[in-house]
Amino acid sequence: MTHAHALRGHDLTRAQLATTWDALRTRSPLVQCLTNRVATTLSANVLLAAGASPAMVDTPREARAFAGVASAVLVNLGTPTEESMQGIAEAVTGARESGTPWVLDPIGAGGLPWRSGIATGLLAKRPTIVRGNASEVIGLAGGRGGRGADSIDHPESAVRAACRLVERSGGAVAISGAVDHLVDGRRLALLGHGHPWLTQVTGAGCALGALMAACVACTEDPLLAAATATAAYTVAAERAAELSRGPGSLMPALLDELAQLTPESLAAAVQL
Repeated sequence: MTHAHALRGHDLTRAQLATTWDALRTRSPLVQCLTNRVATTLSANVLLAAGASPAMVDTPREARAFAGVASAVLVNLGTPTEESMQGIAEAVTGARESGTPWVLDPIGAGGLPWRSGIATGLLAKRPTIVRGNASEVIGLAGGRGGRGADSIDHPESAVRAACRLVERSGGAVAISGAVDHLVDGRRLALLGHGHPWLTQVTGAGCALGALMAACVACTEDPLLAAATATAAYTVAAERAAELSRGPGSLMPALLDELAQLTPESLAAAVQL
């Protein structure tokens, strides 16, 4: 069994992050987003700014077929309904049949029984990346959840739970927070970029999940994909905050900064 204390420092490099970001720009991956109602527009715009192509195909009649042609799939449990869960089930089936990588964002896991059961069932389908805050990661691993979508735990306290999720999924887990903690069962990467205003914008974390899906379409290393998306998004947020007056002006500036972020500028800015 993998334990948190057995993790070693990551071997990711700035050059690898830059290469993955460049691949996203070059390939323009098609990302199928089955996401929550409050995050749809922002997630699509973040993907477009990064150079990816968003497709919000979530109806049960189309989700499975589309997952077979998509470059990656995002599954977000922010506003679950009976119909949206049917669409998610179809998309995950299609992704597994075609080998399409997919990201699970288990919003609110651990706090509500129905939602938590769905998240646990999806984890058994082996997502390529799980992305959540510390309480969601702990809740998905069987512990108590947070306060709705809000975390009451710190990322470092969720690393052991993240390792348990890796054992069950085989991919990587990204724990968001002031310092993002990313694990794949062998390696632990820490990224301390970002800005507090991100926590005051609805759907900001959900959009990061969409960006992780775009990056995982461009590399076979899930930890590298999660780290590249996190680094690009949070570095862009730092730059955007310098030009903004608050959370209301942050997100338009963030889109601009993402669109202008080159592989070279990402490599120069990120601290690993």
